[in-house]
Amino acid sequence: MTSMPVEQRIGSYLKRAEQALVGAKNAAVKPAAVTVPQYAALLWLSEKPGISAASLARLCGVTPPTMNTVLKNLAERGLIERTPHELHRNVLETRLTDEGRSVMELADAGAVVVERALAAEFSGEERELLIGLLGRCAGVLDALR
Repeated sequence: MTSMPVEQRIGSYLKRAEQALVGAKNAAVKPAAVTVPQYAALLWLSEKPGISAASLARLCGVTPPTMNTVLKNLAERGLIERTPHELHRNVLETRLTDEGRSVMELADAGAVVVERALAAEFSGEERELLIGLLGRCAGVLDALR
């Protein structure tokens, strides 16, 4: 007997939803030949060109070593370029190439289908509530680290 019944463990429901989302997005971005972490990096780079790898890792929810691997793979494919920062030579700025932007747009078209299907299952009020509740979950869990 456990000290907390499994069906009361919110974490298992969050994990199940995350796995379902990642599975759906993996299938959605497959035509662009990228993984979900690669897509996330390309998407954020389209919004924040020049961002550092450390900042990008935080936005994408991965560790810095994982982001370095993602960026290495994207650079090898010619989807991003990394150049030294003007003032801080040990910081590399990362930007999409034209090919990277095309791949991001193809992947994003698939990912948006997933996001819209998910959003359509909830009313506007439910979406706002869900976003707020998930934010609270993240806050509680971040405080426990």
